[in-house]
Amino acid sequence: MIQTVKNYIKQRFFPPNILEKNSVDAYDIWAENYDQQPGNLMLDLDEVLFPRLVTDTVITGKNVADIGCGTGRHWEKLFALNPEKLTGFDTSGGMLARLQQKFPSANIYRITDDLFGDMPSGSFDTIVSTLTVAHIKNIDAALQAWMRILKPNGDIIITDFHPHTLANGGKRTFKHGDSFIAVENYVHPVNAIKDLLLNNNFKLVAEEEIKIDESMKHYYADKNALHVYDRYKGFPIIYGLHLRRTDGTE
Repeated sequence: MIQTVKNYIKQRFFPPNILEKNSVDAYDIWAENYDQQPGNLMLDLDEVLFPRLVTDTVITGKNVADIGCGTGRHWEKLFALNPEKLTGFDTSGGMLARLQQKFPSANIYRITDDLFGDMPSGSFDTIVSTLTVAHIKNIDAALQAWMRILKPNGDIIITDFHPHTLANGGKRTFKHGDSFIAVENYVHPVNAIKDLLLNNNFKLVAEEEIKIDESMKHYYADKNALHVYDRYKGFPIIYGLHLRRTDGTE
């Protein structure tokens, strides 16, 4: 029954010419024009949400890891806050190549297993991860790895596509040629992410979410997708979390 409902949602709201690819392959393709996408709702909303969560107190003078850094969308903002060091991690070689073109001296690592096995414990003061968590299959193992490489009293800041909308058929898509590609996602409830960190001596500093409303209707109209807007109006589309380790342990 559940699969039948999922198939109905997929067929009703997303045309068959949308091809789904895993995140590595999708972002390698997307890297070519990732930085030139006017009218991308998720990226535009992340530009609103990110500054609400990331302030000088968690960046200035800190060793910062950007996990899922992509092409370095937020790096100019991060560098403006004067981190001691900024390191980018991503699974997509194509995205990292674009970041290196923009920031030739960038410190970058390609993620291969989400566990950061070659990264020493307690390496970073702050971890930021934007629009990435839902691409990670085993989020519990990944977050455990993040906690390991985070210093005592360190901060974790996350933004991502809201799992409620993903669970109801929402897709993260981009245009490639004459068709659209959807990036594979996994549904990780916000409360599950919070609980894992809270149960490991973190405290919640801030939590944000933005819902689809009338101000966003033009994004769907421009893509001839008002039926999708009608379906998801009122749904939370993006969320943000800021959690801080409090007990001084790794």
